[in-house]
Amino acid sequence: MKRRNAADDRRRRKTFTVLWTAVLAIGVIVLMYYEMSAVLYILATLGVTALLVVVAVSDLHRGEKREDGATQIDDSAAFGSGIVPRLGTSK
Repeated sequence: MKRRNAADDRRRRKTFTVLWTAVLAIGVIVLMYYEMSAVLYILATLGVTALLVVVAVSDLHRGEKREDGATQIDDSAAFGSGIVPRLGTSK
């Protein structure tokens, strides 16, 4: 049984990405050549929608978990209004 190493995996992913990019570029060029702007518009709209969905469901705070269970206080509005920020103190 052949074992894959990390370099082979990266090379395979890079090749796959380059092939997908080339196929999509050729597809867009063909659609532009035949003046199918309506199809290009729909594809662009679907692409932006897919990107927004990926960003919306991604876990942006995964690397910011704190082990002590304390929540971080957000005093970002205090800086603009001249209020002295509370640094973890409660009344």
